[in-house]
Amino acid sequence: MPPQPLSSRSPPPPNASGSALGHASRRTSDGSSAHKRGPSETRPSQPEAKRAKMSTALGKRPALVDLTKPRSGYRPQSGVRKLVIKNLRNPSRESDLEKYYQDTWNELEDALHAICARRQPTQPFERLYRGVEDICRHGESKNVYEFLRKGCEGYLNERLAKDVQAEAGSANVAVDVLRSVHKHWIIWNQQSATIRSTFSYLDRSYLLNSKDHPQINDMAIYLFKKMVFVANNYGSSVIQGMCDLIEYDRRGDGRFDANLLRDSISMLHVLNVYGKSFERRFLDSSNAYFQEFAEEKSTSSLKYYILACERLLATEDHRCNAYNFDSTTKRQLMDDAHTVLIGNYSGKLLDSGEVGKLLDSNAIESMKALYDLLRLSGIQKRLKDPWEDYIREAGARIVNDTLKGDEMVVGLLLFRRALDIMVRDAFNEDDDFTYGLREAFGNFINDKKILSSWKTGTSKVGEMIAKHIDLLLRGGLKTIPSSLLSDNKDRAAAEKSGQASTGDEDAELDRQLDQALELFRFIEGKDVFEAFYKQDLARRLLMGRSASADAERSMLAKLKSECGSSFTHNLEQMFKDQELGRDEMNAYKQWREGTGKNKSSVDLVVNILSASAWPSYPDSRVFLPAEVAKQIETFDKFYTTKHTGRRLAWKHSLAHCVVKAQFNKGPKELLVSAYQAIVLTLFNQIDDKPDGFLAYSQIEEHSGLSGPDLDRTLQSLACGKVRVLSKHPKSRDVKPNDTFTVNRSLTDPKYRIKINQIQLKETKEENEDTHKKVAADRQFETQAAIVRIMKSRKSMTHAELVSEVIDSTKSRGAVELPEIKKNIEKLIEKDYLEREGGKYVYLA
Repeated sequence: MPPQPLSSRSPPPPNASGSALGHASRRTSDGSSAHKRGPSETRPSQPEAKRAKMSTALGKRPALVDLTKPRSGYRPQSGVRKLVIKNLRNPSRESDLEKYYQDTWNELEDALHAICARRQPTQPFERLYRGVEDICRHGESKNVYEFLRKGCEGYLNERLAKDVQAEAGSANVAVDVLRSVHKHWIIWNQQSATIRSTFSYLDRSYLLNSKDHPQINDMAIYLFKKMVFVANNYGSSVIQGMCDLIEYDRRGDGRFDANLLRDSISMLHVLNVYGKSFERRFLDSSNAYFQEFAEEKSTSSLKYYILACERLLATEDHRCNAYNFDSTTKRQLMDDAHTVLIGNYSGKLLDSGEVGKLLDSNAIESMKALYDLLRLSGIQKRLKDPWEDYIREAGARIVNDTLKGDEMVVGLLLFRRALDIMVRDAFNEDDDFTYGLREAFGNFINDKKILSSWKTGTSKVGEMIAKHIDLLLRGGLKTIPSSLLSDNKDRAAAEKSGQASTGDEDAELDRQLDQALELFRFIEGKDVFEAFYKQDLARRLLMGRSASADAERSMLAKLKSECGSSFTHNLEQMFKDQELGRDEMNAYKQWREGTGKNKSSVDLVVNILSASAWPSYPDSRVFLPAEVAKQIETFDKFYTTKHTGRRLAWKHSLAHCVVKAQFNKGPKELLVSAYQAIVLTLFNQIDDKPDGFLAYSQIEEHSGLSGPDLDRTLQSLACGKVRVLSKHPKSRDVKPNDTFTVNRSLTDPKYRIKINQIQLKETKEENEDTHKKVAADRQFETQAAIVRIMKSRKSMTHAELVSEVIDSTKSRGAVELPEIKKNIEKLIEKDYLEREGGKYVYLA
């Protein structure tokens, strides 16, 4: 770069004699001119010399002084005074000025040629700058501009254009032409900067306010653009070369030159041809590439196609940012990519089968990428349909798997957990997908066609949820898979919301109960859940098998909050009966102590149950040991005496006790059911015989047990993990011709051994009976709903009555339309309703 002028205004050039070109004169009182004093003349006064020096330093001509006007405080004498000026210089000749200007023009022309030839001018840049200033001050600014424009234009169109062609080569490859044009653009920028510095005075004085001529920088840009895009038609090759570079980058071609592309984009922005010449052509070539890319990748799997599209869009976005593409170009490019890759192939992206495969493999990253892709085109809501289709199909498979019925609820909870994580991590917690999940869950859980494989007529899911909750309340967290436990994100969310940390065992158990309750909310037939939950709660309370009393109370409060007090009325009564039973036993013990009847080898504990609140249990007639029967009879007399009008019905099938037994290795205490204890005490009668045994028929005769009850009891004692009896012959099943002896060689590290687990298990027949009872109760509830509705409305059409009955009974369990019609017919037969004029009329 040439040195810049030190100041915007410099002293005028010297003439031949070395004196200043400008002249200053003062007028005398007679109007004649008087020249300034020369160096050899009398020195002016000090103030005047100081003012003249300051005027010269500032580069201004001395102002004319009118000596006829008196100064302030000056009183001229009368008459005219004569002013004499000595040693006056001769004025410069006009020919010397013309010679100076001509020499200056020649110097500027030589300097311009030198700059274009990339050489240093012979004259210093300061002298050239002053020459431009002097010529412009002489009134030649327009001529200077024309001289500069023609010189630059001639250089660009002749020499620089030939250099561009020579550098590009004869093959005229677009990228080579682009590289040559850019190289000479850099050269021209350097040259124009030098020219702009040299002719800076012209730029700041004449061109700054000119409306007809651009400034030097704009002129240089315009002339280069004209040379490339008009005069020599390099522009098409330049644009094609840039498109080729982008194509190299997209296809991983080693010929890609990142710096050349970035600088070329900047060059087009400066030349102001980016939008007019490059943008449209680039977008068209990109659109063609996107279509080719989509056709090639669409034949692959959805997961691979999503990954390929995600990478392509990220690459295109990075290129636009890294190589200075205009923001509007980037927006149009990405819009075209979304239209081609996503909009045109939305059928593949939203295919239920393909999406289901991703969800089935729990491909969270792929689903997140799919959601983000669809969101770019604004069609992410359409993903809700395949999302719900997958949930219904996958959920139906879990519910209909009759071979894994015991694992149904765990499978549903794991399935729900995976879906919740998918909504959280892949769908950005989109509410639409959360609602879709709930709708799909409710759909397959209550779909009669899906549940047809169980042939129960009522909700199998309700039964299994009740049993899962029973498992949690009996065994705690150790009974469920670790995959159901909270992860780190769940713990963080719980702590952030102010809940108890899920690292706490009680809090985690409460969270597991909440999850089971979420499945319970989807069930329309809540009467099935109620029936099984009541049975399981009764066993836990009677057997003392609850893992946590607080958890039991918490679950009861949750059910009351969810379903109302009428749903939990009987369940709450069961807890009250437990408390009343303890008070009753304390009173009984005090009575025995008072009457002296507390001396007995049997410690009897009785639970008194309200028949209306507790499940119904069959009566069983068994032969109790004499001591036990005596104690029961004593308590019965005490209770009936204390509570007149009440009657006790003894349910021995629910009783359990502790039996002391003697084995070869020492004594043991056996925790057994009442049936097991009855069978074991029978062997005391033959204890004196070393090889004594009892046949199946003998046990049946002396115990009062028979059928399945006897078979299960003997199987638990002789075929279980702890074998108190030995069965002959050995086998897993009990047969009528089997015989049994006491297994005196029993060994166990524990002194107290539990073998009464058989009471906690329901048989298949018992489960079927429960479902049948629920279905029968549902019919009675439907008839009661019909009567209640008709009593309030008096008269209704068939469609209106059916609609209101469905709304009234759906919380307890959905009833099929044929069943509703049958119940209406039954009520007509019972004279509750009658048909009249196409309507049903209530009979008071």
